[in-house]
Amino acid sequence: MNKVLIVDASDSDRRLMSGLLVKSGYEPIAVESMEAAKEEVAKLPPGAVIVADYKLPDGSAKELINWLKSRKHYIPVIAIVNNRTCPEATDVMEDHGAVAVIQRPAIDKELVDYVSRYVRDIESATPTEERLIDRPSDEFKKVKEKIARLATSNANIIIFGESGMGKEQIAREIYRRSSRIDKPLTVIEAGGAALIGKHNPTSTDSEMYGRISSYFTNAAGGTIIIKNIHLLDFDKQSVLLHILVTDHPDVRVICTAEPELLDMVADKSFRSNLFFNLREMDVTVLPLRKSGDDIQPLAEYYLQMFAEQYEKPVKRLDASAVKA
Repeated sequence: MNKVLIVDASDSDRRLMSGLLVKSGYEPIAVESMEAAKEEVAKLPPGAVIVADYKLPDGSAKELINWLKSRKHYIPVIAIVNNRTCPEATDVMEDHGAVAVIQRPAIDKELVDYVSRYVRDIESATPTEERLIDRPSDEFKKVKEKIARLATSNANIIIFGESGMGKEQIAREIYRRSSRIDKPLTVIEAGGAALIGKHNPTSTDSEMYGRISSYFTNAAGGTIIIKNIHLLDFDKQSVLLHILVTDHPDVRVICTAEPELLDMVADKSFRSNLFFNLREMDVTVLPLRKSGDDIQPLAEYYLQMFAEQYEKPVKRLDASAVKA
């Protein structure tokens, strides 16, 4: 049973949230202050979630998040605010803070839904699965600035970068900061089995068309992340283009792609009209060989993470490794 730590000074709201979570199969732990929360954090298993009021008697949700970061606790925090348009909502989500905010007047409607998005089974809990890992380089600071700008728009986006550079995490971060955060998020692998199906280019009743169209129907009002869009074959490109230009779905599409996609457009192995529909805006993540300041912090981050995950002593990079 997944644990949820509730941090809220209101007795009635703690009881309300605890009751809602118990009914949904979660194990709530309710405390009224930041200091009490700190004592409970060490006892939380992997996969837990924290729900914290923005204003606490001895601090705030943002202070709690910063404390968690300083102690290398990778636990998603959902903040409670009066409404999503208040300054507190923006403040608590800045700098990779709260994963989401819920409105106090709508706790009964929003709490369980948001908890279910971020809680993880103990066996599959992966702290970095969705969260963007911060990096100190000037190059990545520019990426973060662009993320902040893109999150305020509804434009379709392509995120360019080599394999392993965190493109999906950037896509999720844009979604998390966007106005569509309370709507569905669907993640599709362009080269995966989920998009396999027979296709008749003269009919919208084909298996492939129905399958791709269903993703947009299920994500109505929300966001679809298509990973590795450069792996989408020509028939599926046609289907996706048809859906975008004919159906005009109320869905934001964020794609990840390796740099070769630009060459594919040039040599016409990827449809240019689809490319321009998907690339209304873009982000490019430089490889580590071009942002060397990120290498040591990322290495130390993963050493720390895996040590905690497997309950092993934390190993450190020696001087020769750092110099290399």
